Amino acid sequence: MSAADRPWEAHGYPGAEPWVPQRPTAQRLEDAVQECRGCDLFRDATQAVMGRGPARARLMLVGEQPGDKEDLDGRPFVGPAGRLLDEALAEAGIAREVVYRTNAVKHFRFTTRGKQRIHKSPARWQVAACGPWLLAELDRVRPEVVVLLGGTAGQAVYGASFRVGASRGRVLQWPHLWADRAAGSVVATTHPAAVLRSRHRTEDLAALVSDLRVAAALLEG
Repeated sequence: MSAADRPWEAHGYPGAEPWVPQRPTAQRLEDAVQECRGCDLFRDATQAVMGRGPARARLMLVGEQPGDKEDLDGRPFVGPAGRLLDEALAEAGIAREVVYRTNAVKHFRFTTRGKQRIHKSPARWQVAACGPWLLAELDRVRPEVVVLLGGTAGQAVYGASFRVGASRGRVLQWPHLWADRAAGSVVATTHPAAVLRSRHRTEDLAALVSDLRVAAALLEG
């Protein structure tokens, strides 16, 4: 593997792979991720946040990274964006019990403004360094359908050229390097946090629901 394929090494970090258990179970992943020093994000975060959901969930949702509330709580999608996502899933006809929720990056990256911690998108090398955790989750869950929520999740799987606007709402195939990680298909859509920030929230929420209905149709079919 070339240096370009291991960008974390240029920053003096080993990537997550040394910490990922060979036979991943939910508890092993949860315990191991707390010890991860694969990039620098562990230094400021309260804890790592591993995905949650059924062991053999049919649908996996992949977001960007934990937010402030997730960092404190230790579970993904428990903040405002998570509540909006629950609303969108329900409207799309997707039951909670078939869904596994996770993020491409397991630690919260932020800047401070007074006492507030403000979300800051992870750097590409940090996303790449965290990739082995997502691979381990895919190995364990083996979902039929994966929904990528936002650009960071999409780039974690498809690379830097991925753009949500050009790919959303369509059934995508796994890239070659990830093809053995899941037997199913991929759907990309916007992150619910982007819907919360939008000036056109009603329209953007409807678009999110429409994309999730594509995933729901795959599950039904």
